[in-house]
Amino acid sequence: MKKYQGIAALLFSIVSLSLGWSLFAQIRDQEATPTRVSVRGLSAQELQMLRHDIREKKKKLIAENLPMTEPEAVKFWSVYDKYSTELRAVNDEKFAMLHSYSQNWSSMSNHDSLIFMRRWLEIDEKVVQLRSQYLPIVSDALPGKKAATFFQLDERIGMMIDLEFASQLPLLHGVNTQVESSSRKP
Repeated sequence: MKKYQGIAALLFSIVSLSLGWSLFAQIRDQEATPTRVSVRGLSAQELQMLRHDIREKKKKLIAENLPMTEPEAVKFWSVYDKYSTELRAVNDEKFAMLHSYSQNWSSMSNHDSLIFMRRWLEIDEKVVQLRSQYLPIVSDALPGKKAATFFQLDERIGMMIDLEFASQLPLLHGVNTQVESSSRKP
């Protein structure tokens, strides 16, 4: 289990150092910085454990950075658990897509590449729609500034996780260009 905690700490450490967001320095300061590990090398079970650890750390970061009264906390965490469950379903789609990409990127055609990007954008839109759906629900549990702070934290954490995973995926530019150009007729 320590291996997975180290990987999760690594994700937050690398991103916090590169972007300079003090919010994530809390995670870095709590744990030793491990060596870089490739997410592509993880099994499906290891990736699930890593994602679980990241979700737990995310919840802890939100709790530490979103001051709430006891009544607000009771209302908010109930809403958060529902939101988190729905967000997890969207992220399941994203990680399945990214895993497929990591396995097939070198043989993707131009058409496959565009389908991949369309799918990635659709998943990003689902996250935005989910946040929009939960904005009035969260604002019923928390006052406006606190509700907005939650969504700021949620988006920042999500962007950092996405950045770390995306940075480990190879770019498509130049892949199969020789094959595709040789198959074209002059």
